[in-house]
Amino acid sequence: MTRIAITGGTGFVGTKLIDLALEKGHAVRALARRAQPARAGLEWIAGDLANTDALARLTTEADAVIHVAGVINARTPLEFAAGNIEGTRAMLEASREVPRFVHVSSLAAREPTLSIYGNTKAAADALVETARPDAAIVRPPAVYGPGDRETANVYKLVARGWALLPGSGRFSIVEVSDLARALLALAENPAPSGIFEIDDATPGGLSHREMAAYIAAALGKTPTYVPLPPAALRLGAAIDTLGAKLAGRLPALSFDRARYLAHPDWVADSAPLRALGIWAPEVPAAEGIARTAEWYRNAGWI
Repeated sequence: MTRIAITGGTGFVGTKLIDLALEKGHAVRALARRAQPARAGLEWIAGDLANTDALARLTTEADAVIHVAGVINARTPLEFAAGNIEGTRAMLEASREVPRFVHVSSLAAREPTLSIYGNTKAAADALVETARPDAAIVRPPAVYGPGDRETANVYKLVARGWALLPGSGRFSIVEVSDLARALLALAENPAPSGIFEIDDATPGGLSHREMAAYIAAALGKTPTYVPLPPAALRLGAAIDTLGAKLAGRLPALSFDRARYLAHPDWVADSAPLRALGIWAPEVPAAEGIARTAEWYRNAGWI
């Protein structure tokens, strides 16, 4: 049994990570801003990444930390930095006595000049590399699966007969349970260190049309495919950003996200991670997308 401390435990990835850790018999502590339902083997620690007392309670006597928490959408660069850079700095400080540190980054960190999000994730990676050269840093591409709200709108559009194709690039994906299994494997094995990309091992990744076709097949639809060149993405970002500001919400299509979607190469290389012999993807794209579509239907999301 490993004692694992987890941040971001109430989010999409963190929820699946906790489920799998408990299934494997680990003792888990997880950070949460709000009260959470009690579960056997799980201790919730009230607080956030700015609460040093909470982080001390979270990490005391832990064998491993898996730092999942981060900010993927924000109004200002300062909000991105507070969640991704300063939050990571606080976790590193609180985890100095913890033998194992696993940090969840993003493939966006590979291109730090492209977006504020990617820039702050790259800066957080640099902090981890300096403070914990023995740490494992995982850079996921697009993460999807049952319960994911980020990609639900894509499925909804295809269900209505439309498939938007932002750009002509290729990208990798990873199903959430595969990502969670990799994070646990790295937490359980102290030797692997460095930066690891992760994906479902689809050779050459997917095009946006191929992804939409998988979703369409899962939903039994024949959608109309609509290419979106970079100019259209920028216009959409401008419209949504203005609408979000007027409505007091975060934009679904920010300028950051538009630049990300237009980038031609988000294909990950998980060969170094697979070569460790502690993890391999189990959910191929077609199967994972079909499961996700079924979950959305059963949940009434589409």
